[in-house]
Amino acid sequence: MVKKILNVKGLRCPIPVLKAEKVLKKLKTGDILEVLTTDPQSIKDFHAFCEVSNCLFQSSNKKKGIIKISICKSL
Repeated sequence: MVKKILNVKGLRCPIPVLKAEKVLKKLKTGDILEVLTTDPQSIKDFHAFCEVSNCLFQSSNKKKGIIKISICKSL
């Protein structure tokens, strides 16, 4: 299992999701992508993205204005 971190702080929707999608295409099943963002809309956006893609929304947390979203690539 690989854990990749994607820093998209300062970018607004839909850019964080589009950048994450590019990275996820290169990952293997079971790999984790951690997205670091400052866009509060990103949590909803990534939930929706995971519903239509082959990914599992694992968690999100916010600390000092930075949101960390963990996504696992599924089949």
